[in-house]
Amino acid sequence: MYRLKTSAAFDSAHFLAGYNGKCANLHGHTWTVEVEAGAETLTESGEKRGMVIDFGDLKQAVRALADSYDHAMIYESGSLRETTVFALQDEGFRLIEVPYRPTAENFAKAFYEALREAGLPVLRVTVYETPANCASYEV
Repeated sequence: MYRLKTSAAFDSAHFLAGYNGKCANLHGHTWTVEVEAGAETLTESGEKRGMVIDFGDLKQAVRALADSYDHAMIYESGSLRETTVFALQDEGFRLIEVPYRPTAENFAKAFYEALREAGLPVLRVTVYETPANCASYEV
C-alpha cells in the first residue's frame, strides 16, 4: 500500500450545545486537518506515472476544504435561536451551520466524506483540535 499525507489548517469558533463543561461556551481553535491518501498500485502511464495522486491536486483539495471553514463560527443546526443567527449575520459574522455537533470526530468524518465524494483516494482524515488532541476517521 502506498500512502501520501498532507495537511492544512483553519481557525474557527464553535461551541457544544447541551454539553456540561467549558466547551459549552463559544471558543475558538486552530484546527489542523491531516489527510492520508493511498492506493495499492501506482498510476502506470501518462504524466502521473509512478504516483498515487499528484501531491499538488491533493494539497489543493485539502487546502480548499480547510479554507471553506476558515474564520467562521461553526454551529450545529438547531443549537441557536433564529434571532441569534439573524443578529450575528446582521453584524456581518460568517456562520456555518452543520447538521452535526461540531467536534473533531464529526469534522474528521465530514471531511473524509467530502474528499471521497470529490474522487480523492482518501484513507484517513485526522482533525487536530489542539496540537495534542485529535480524532481520526477511516473506513
